[in-house]
Amino acid sequence: HALLAFTLGVKQLVVGVNKMDSTEPPYSEPRFEEIKKEVSSYIKKIGYNPAAVAFVPISGWHGDNMLEPSNNMSWFKGWAVERKEGKADGKTLIDALDAILPPARPTDKPLRLP
Repeated sequence: HALLAFTLGVKQLVVGVNKMDSTEPPYSEPRFEEIKKEVSSYIKKIGYNPAAVAFVPISGWHGDNMLEPSNNMSWFKGWAVERKEGKADGKTLIDALDAILPPARPTDKPLRLP
């Protein structure tokens, strides 16, 4: 999906590491860091800057770190991204989604249809 997104011109990513409640042990920080390292390596090869990607550990089933910070992942101090437009940070998935900058619309160019 990341390769397709990059190919289609998507400039910003948010990575939600889901099912943290299913890790062994549940809500495992080492497992989150392992996944973050692997995905960072992959998206860097594609062309994304991992420092500009928010990685958020979540549990969709329990709602952990979706809208409010979770007590189950007290080890997670938050995400931070660095981009040329400035820095952004937060703790939850909704914070990361809200931090996405809207793309510039080329309204001065002709309409392009497939």
